[in-house]
Amino acid sequence: MKQTFRVKAVWDAEAGVFYADSDIEGLHIEAATLDEFESIMPEVAPGLIRVNHRSVSELAQHPLGDLIPAIVWQRPDTSGVVA
Repeated sequence: MKQTFRVKAVWDAEAGVFYADSDIEGLHIEAATLDEFESIMPEVAPGLIRVNHRSVSELAQHPLGDLIPAIVWQRPDTSGVVA
């Protein structure tokens, strides 16, 4: 039942922000810094997984521990980024 979701921060030089590239439906993050991105992501990602990737029957039929997903966070190489 466990599922793994992926979140990657991508630098948009034109907009001057990091944005989320993810398989979590509905996850839209834009942040000026990676620190800001990293503080937002764990606040919103788990709730979006619960709402958009879990059915009411799954929530009712399975122990919560079995439904807690893994979120793989990939921090980008920022060596060439000017923020």
